[in-house]
Amino acid sequence: MELFLIRHGESTNNALADASARVADPLLTTLGERQAERVAAHLGDLAHLHSTQRSTAPPLDRLYCSAMLRAMQTADAIGRRLGLAPELWLDIHEFGGIYLDHGADKVGYPGATRDELAARFPNCVLAPDLPRDGWWNRPYEEHGAGVERALRVARALRDRAHEPTRIGLVSHGDFLNALLRALLDRSDLASAAIWPWRAGDVYYEHRNTGVTCIELTPEVVFVRYLNRADHLDDGEPRTV
Repeated sequence: MELFLIRHGESTNNALADASARVADPLLTTLGERQAERVAAHLGDLAHLHSTQRSTAPPLDRLYCSAMLRAMQTADAIGRRLGLAPELWLDIHEFGGIYLDHGADKVGYPGATRDELAARFPNCVLAPDLPRDGWWNRPYEEHGAGVERALRVARALRDRAHEPTRIGLVSHGDFLNALLRALLDRSDLASAAIWPWRAGDVYYEHRNTGVTCIELTPEVVFVRYLNRADHLDDGEPRTV
């Protein structure tokens, strides 16, 4: 399996100078929309994807995305370019879920409803377990629960490591870091639950629409490249 991990484009929250103005489920900025189109074109160019020999195969066989709007917008651009229907994978959302920091506490919010997502993203395959009253609709997710999700996704991907397929995942910075740690170094999983960071910890940072390519086999994980963003203009801000 070849796995392409893709961070969403710049969101309105990424672009804020004042964190108190954040919204619970931000959309892409105009720059973020442009980044999404550029990464879509990049993924459509097989010559720049990888060093394997499957030159006649499609760029991706499956494309999954989180239910957060910025990820769905990014996946929608990629899907339109590649002729793929993005598939919702609820477990690959960002750490914390849909929430806002109210100062003394972090309050969870519902997130988009099934009908809202279907109307905004008609080409997306919605998860069968997607609630109709808001896909999140629960309290703020603690860090350890996010790590458990990353482990669950890593196990699901390892179970498919024997498949001759190319899979794209459009997700988020903290989740992609945890997923990479789970896939690349199983001995590091205990420290992955530590928050805040300990001295010597590794964080796999992703620029907006940065792409990481790894090959999963039943025996070995091959790292092709990390956080590739040469599809972006040199002058574009490095938002995180």
